[in-house]
Order: sequence, then C-alpha cells, then structure tokens
Amino acid sequence: MRDRLILLNKPFNVLCQFTDETGRKRTLGDFVPVKDVYPAGRLDYDSEGLVVLTNAGWLQHRIANPGLKEPKTYWVQVEGAPEDAALERLAGGVVLNDGLTLPATVTRLEPAPEVWERHPPIRERRNIPTAWIAMILREGRNRQVRRMTAAVGHPALRLIRVRVGDWELGGLKPGEWRDAQAPRK
Repeated sequence: MRDRLILLNKPFNVLCQFTDETGRKRTLGDFVPVKDVYPAGRLDYDSEGLVVLTNAGWLQHRIANPGLKEPKTYWVQVEGAPEDAALERLAGGVVLNDGLTLPATVTRLEPAPEVWERHPPIRERRNIPTAWIAMILREGRNRQVRRMTAAVGHPALRLIRVRVGDWELGGLKPGEWRDAQAPRK
C-alpha cells in the first residue's frame, strides 16, 4: 500500500475524527470518503482550516509529535487591536496554566486576509474592533492559540490553520480536500 496524504479544509464545528459515538456532530467522514486515513494531529471543533490526513504511521508521527516541532501557521481574528507589546508577549512565550509556551512567530495581517464566510458568523460588537494576526507555533497544546491570545487580552474570535509543515491550505474551500504528495521516509 502506498503512503497517502490528503489535505482537508475542516469546516467550523466539525469533529477532527471520523466518527461521533453520539451521532450528533459532523465529522471528517462527512467530507472525506477515503478509508484508512487518519488525522495527523488535531484541530479543535470550533477551529477551521488545514487538517492533514494520512495512512502512514511514520508521517503521522512526524507531523503530530510535539517533540519534532513541525511548524503550524494560524490566522487568528482577535477581539480588539493588539498593540506591539501584546504581540511581543505572544512571540516571546506566554505563561499558561500548563507552563510557558515556546516562542512563536507573530505578525499582524494587514490588510485582513480574504477568507470564506463562517456559519454562524463570529459575534460582533459595535464598539470593539477586531484584528487578524498570524501565529506560527512549534508545539501543539490543547487550545493553545486561543489560550495564548486570551492571556494577552485579545480573545480569539476565529481561528484558521493555513499551514502544517510543508503543506498549505491553498484554495481549498471548507469541506474540500485533495490528495497531496507524501514525502519520502
């Protein structure tokens, strides 16, 4: 069997697994009709964007193992307009309840990226602006991006993963997937 690699744009409010024992939530199986592939890492139910699926255990380990520190890029719409000091805190590492995060690469996204509409849309407050930032992390703690932005006073309103290692979301729309070239061992 050849190594298979699939890139999926996971929609908002979809479980990052192929089954839901309760049968109440949408899963990856609602979008990818391919047998014997599994997500290499997770993406939260309320996050969107790139999920890499593979049938190769060695590749899944390379992507998902926190010790290998495969970079992951997120576009994050945050509440408020972060000042330089908040971005510097995110970049330097933030103390969370499970310890200090590794340094990250953090930049403002100006102008805001062109992204698809989300259903339901984010909550909007008339007197509170929003801003987009890009964050590149080399670790993957549970809900890490959301906890980091909240810790510096700018809660995440929308989170889209656009890159995992060498693979990019590209023009995939929510729910779309494509085969990609698997690297050599």
